[in-house]
Amino acid sequence: MPINITMPALSPTMEEGNLAKWLVKEGDKIKSGDVIAEIETDKATMEVEAVDEGTIAKIVVPAGTESVKVNALIAIIAEEGEDVAAAAAGAGSAPKVEAAPAEKTAEAPKAAAPVADAAPAPSTPAPVTDGKRVFSSPLARRLAKEAGLDLSGVTGTGPHGRVVKADVEKAAAGGAKAAPAAAQSAAAPAPAVAKGPSDESTLKLFAEGSYELLPHDGMRKTIAARLTESTQTVPSYTVSMDCELDALLALRAEINKSAPVKKTEKGEVPAFKLSVNDFIIKAMALALRDVPMANASWTSTARVLHKHSDVGVAVSIPDGLITPIVRKAETKALSVISNEVKDMAKRARDKKLKPEEYQGGTTSVSNLGMFGVSSFTSIVNLPQASIVSIGAGVEKPVVRNGKIEVGTVMSATFAFDHRVIDGALGAELASAFKRYIENPMSMLV
Repeated sequence: MPINITMPALSPTMEEGNLAKWLVKEGDKIKSGDVIAEIETDKATMEVEAVDEGTIAKIVVPAGTESVKVNALIAIIAEEGEDVAAAAAGAGSAPKVEAAPAEKTAEAPKAAAPVADAAPAPSTPAPVTDGKRVFSSPLARRLAKEAGLDLSGVTGTGPHGRVVKADVEKAAAGGAKAAPAAAQSAAAPAPAVAKGPSDESTLKLFAEGSYELLPHDGMRKTIAARLTESTQTVPSYTVSMDCELDALLALRAEINKSAPVKKTEKGEVPAFKLSVNDFIIKAMALALRDVPMANASWTSTARVLHKHSDVGVAVSIPDGLITPIVRKAETKALSVISNEVKDMAKRARDKKLKPEEYQGGTTSVSNLGMFGVSSFTSIVNLPQASIVSIGAGVEKPVVRNGKIEVGTVMSATFAFDHRVIDGALGAELASAFKRYIENPMSMLV
């Protein structure tokens, strides 16, 4: 019986993706674990593995197709011994098997073909139990339904813990718990998004031939959607503080001067080179550790209190923005943070970050000081409840011990989700951040 391959969900929030490249062609034999395609999401391009084995009977969605919905039919596999032509002719009627994301990532092609009108195959949605999605292949879901099994009690052995056919068969033989008779709840409708002027009315305001259109790519659509959601749903407020940088700059210079060297193909280079931003990341992480009630996220039923400070770092990439995350930043040395950020920033610009490297996080740092910006305010990046915006370090008169001296001062503007972080709590976090910036030696002990 032919097996349908459908567009996989490469992350819990993915709804569609671009089918960047096929790494197989019709007639190729594949086995479980073979990399068969590259899927481009809003922020990264990921390789996709086959779950079952057989022969590629038909490629339904051509390479370069954009905005392919999750669970849409993209290819058909003929099982061992099955007639390939017959399998290709039976598109849409066979049980469906999702492809699985691979660990490796790959660079997206520079150009994309026009959108193809590939009709999505009907599919059973992944079951949701206690509010958490159980990742499984469509074939596993169908077999579980036929066997009356609850997939939440089945251990997945597929890529990233996905439940596959063999897991269901094993669970059925071992007597796993039965599935509930009927689902008790339905998904809530998506909130309405306020719309601005139509495309037609906007374009009428400009003379014909005075402009050109740059179509939105997946990243730009995602940025627009997430920031619109944040501004429409988050009751935010801001707190600003000036921080003196002189002690930090002196310590940074001393640490960089004493950095050990390592041998590379380019010769001997320092093992690390700390930036001011590395100190800022560490200071924010330690401030969240010291003010744990501010290290939280909002849900409709509870505040999520995080055990570690996972700090997102805003990185500008061509025509977009991404925030790779330094996990458990409060536990890491400045040199480790520095090297991690450099590595992730490079891979972010190459679109080679994995979703788990930029999704989630408990706070973010956005630094425009290198552009000479004195101060600015960022939009809270959901599901986080805080973000700090860093301006340039500028020489200003400061009062020290009753005397006016010249000091280097940096502005730090915090934006908070008031549902999670009240005014006094936000001020406490900002004060803790300022203490670490102005007493940087405390970040080393």
